[in-house]
Amino acid sequence: MVAASMTGLSREHEDFRRTVREFAEAEIAPHVAQWDRDHHFPVDVVRAMGDLGLFGLTAPEAVGGADGDFTSLCVAIEELGRVDQSMGITLQAGVGLGINPIVAYGTPEQQERWLPDLVAGRTLAGFGLTEPGAGSDAGATRTRAVLDGDTWVVDGAKQFITNSGNELTSVVTVTARTGERPDGRPEISAIMLPAGTPGFVAEPAYHKLGWHISDTHPLTFTEARVPADHLLGERGRGYAQFLATLDDGRIAISALSVGCLQACLDLCVQYAGERQTFGVPIGAKQGVAFQVADLAVLLEGARALTYRAAGLKDAGAPYAVVKQAASVAKLYSTEAAVTGTRIATQVFGGYGFMEEYPVARFYRDAKILEIGEGTSEVQRMLIARGLGLPVE
Repeated sequence: MVAASMTGLSREHEDFRRTVREFAEAEIAPHVAQWDRDHHFPVDVVRAMGDLGLFGLTAPEAVGGADGDFTSLCVAIEELGRVDQSMGITLQAGVGLGINPIVAYGTPEQQERWLPDLVAGRTLAGFGLTEPGAGSDAGATRTRAVLDGDTWVVDGAKQFITNSGNELTSVVTVTARTGERPDGRPEISAIMLPAGTPGFVAEPAYHKLGWHISDTHPLTFTEARVPADHLLGERGRGYAQFLATLDDGRIAISALSVGCLQACLDLCVQYAGERQTFGVPIGAKQGVAFQVADLAVLLEGARALTYRAAGLKDAGAPYAVVKQAASVAKLYSTEAAVTGTRIATQVFGGYGFMEEYPVARFYRDAKILEIGEGTSEVQRMLIARGLGLPVE
């Protein structure tokens, strides 16, 4: 295993890293190839992640969490992602999109109802923003929620929603039009829909290029009725709440990318040292060795930017500073992961094209990193705006 160069992480963080690494190598690594082939979502392993305390790392102690720092969550996501990206995104989405919005915006009653099981890993929650015709463009949201007495009636559809249709799913929060503002723009609010709500259907899971182990579904709502108190946060603030949630998610996706890069570097160094051509290891050839060196540089840059952004969040830096750092980390790390997996498959040659080798799985899994939680194009736009440019 190639030693990772840490960037200012504490001894406690490194001890925690070893704990998560041991768990991932024991509970996930031996099975991941078969799970990937079968598109199997390992419920028992998710529960075991909960038993290890991973879903409660940043949650308040009052609901069973550790009330820990965000950096620890990034370490856990990185280490899971080093073994399998799907398991890393299961944790990232379960905390960032499931638990955190309820912690940040939920009423005491909502928190008491949902958080204990979510924090313990006994259940999972999802968050639905993206629609067939609307993602970054909130004004194009078609899902509607109409208040009928003391009941919200939700109609519409969402797509690409993680942790939304498995036996652990307890609730999915969705953004919906709940009215119109004086200037004609839609009023977007967040509504919590418990699993099993009549009219709420998780459609069959997607057949995806990568993340085969992750649970991802399109959702449809046909007169799905929930009590009025299932509004999450302030009416009309649903989209703003979700954007704030995405800032943390971008750092977490960056950590997932670091795990991908670390895995590729480990695999390449081992393979280049063992694979022989013309009587010497292929790592003795500059054409191979230089590519592996480039991969190491990509990893170092991604790790530094990721934990800088996480550290700024933990230190309570101004929102604008964290937001900019999150976009910088997400843009660099995810594009580095795509480049890094391409390098890894090239180092492995024909074997890199074979599903028997993990680099093929990492190659498939990497592309979505540039898309989820805000595309590379969105990150460039946000970075430019942070620099004061009036980009649209």
